[in-house]
Amino acid sequence: MAGSSLFALLDDIATLLDDISLMSKVAAKKSASVLSDDLAVNAEQVTGMKADRELPVVWKVFKGSLRNKAILVPCALILNAVLPSAVGWLLMAGGAYLCYEGFEAIKDKLGREESAGQDDGKGKPAKTKPKTPEELAAYEKRKVSGAIRTDFILSAEIIVITLHIVAEAPLLQQIVTLVLIAVVMTVGVYGLVAGIVRMDDAGLVLTKSRATGAWGTFVRKLGGGLLSAAPLLMKALSWIGTVAMFLVGGTFVADGIAPLREFVEGLVENAGVWATVSTLGIHCVVGALIGMAVAVVVKGVMAISGKSGS
Repeated sequence: MAGSSLFALLDDIATLLDDISLMSKVAAKKSASVLSDDLAVNAEQVTGMKADRELPVVWKVFKGSLRNKAILVPCALILNAVLPSAVGWLLMAGGAYLCYEGFEAIKDKLGREESAGQDDGKGKPAKTKPKTPEELAAYEKRKVSGAIRTDFILSAEIIVITLHIVAEAPLLQQIVTLVLIAVVMTVGVYGLVAGIVRMDDAGLVLTKSRATGAWGTFVRKLGGGLLSAAPLLMKALSWIGTVAMFLVGGTFVADGIAPLREFVEGLVENAGVWATVSTLGIHCVVGALIGMAVAVVVKGVMAISGKSGS
């Protein structure tokens, strides 16, 4: 009797694990596009840091991302059980914020390029004063806080996508699948970010390889290629990450507003094989417009608050 009960329990556990594995694979596949956006955005967040602070910053954001998901997973389960419609509205609000962050990031980039192009009145580029340790610490703190806030929005999308897949499953399967996806996605994203930001160091090590023959030549050339590609990749990811904010934020808002969603679907209806690309482009434009509108509102509110405060 006891033996048959044990076998039945083991069979139930095996079935549970099989269901969790299947749902996790589907959720990971559905979240792949968000994962790529998450990677680009978070790699962009560590650009401009000193080389010896890159990995510590990635580690801080990684821990912040785990905290985000520790908050999001139970909140998503509770909201889905109590007020499912609230999830969509929160995602739209998060998407609008993400668009605003993207708009501010572009303003910051263009401002830096403009200041870099200014001269000192003698036809020479203006020199920037070296930052003090206190200023560097404050800058790093702002970058980490901004990265964790952005991660919160992107993590919310991953959690919601996964929740939709497991919505009809038993509660235990929902919890295990959500936790599994949250941990795997976080480790995957920040492991890749850490690899990207240290790519130049790997290239330097390879260029100093003492291997001989054709293999040694190949290794040193590979190292040189990594050294040359690292700054270009980081600069590209900086802009890709900003565009990804518009794309993800615009998608949240467009999908949450039925008339806008139907309008976008109507625009790409006859696009054929270009339908997906066209949809992404439209969502990106929507995101940029939303970011600009939110920035105007925020600036107006700050101006009014400043006047009322004075």
